[in-house]
Amino acid sequence: MKNLGLTVLIALFLYSASGFSQAKLKFGHLNSNDLFALMPERDVAQKTLQDYSKQLEDQLVAMQDELEKKYTDYQANQATLTDVIKKTKEEELTAMQQRIQTFQTNAQQELQKKESELLKPIIEKAKKAIEEVAKENGYTYIFDTGTGMLLYWPKDADDIISLVKTKLGIK
Repeated sequence: MKNLGLTVLIALFLYSASGFSQAKLKFGHLNSNDLFALMPERDVAQKTLQDYSKQLEDQLVAMQDELEKKYTDYQANQATLTDVIKKTKEEELTAMQQRIQTFQTNAQQELQKKESELLKPIIEKAKKAIEEVAKENGYTYIFDTGTGMLLYWPKDADDIISLVKTKLGIK
């Protein structure tokens, strides 16, 4: 996919440089990381994500505390337990460990899913504002310097973050 994009970009440059194109290309750039850091919605999303993470962490700690309590109880009473009860308790402890591991895995996945859900509308809002600014100001290409995927950045390219901030109502 990257190679296709690079090939298309090179073809556009060659086409425009060969004199076939009369249109002037106008390039702009911005750092999306800087833009997202300025968006107030991001702070709300981060707070929501932190609260959700804390809930999951509290649940995990409770599960681990329960396991530790049962293990301590098992160790304290091990000498007085019959073989059948010992085996049952050991199986119970093993099952609890597995539930905790499964919970940790699922919690990580749920946290990533929640982050995606929370960030998607913010990313879409920024993307829409960038597209509007590009159209309103006649930009042919806008490059994101925050992703490290900068293909071309001429010295006279404009950093449009101030225009996008204005569009979003951010000071």
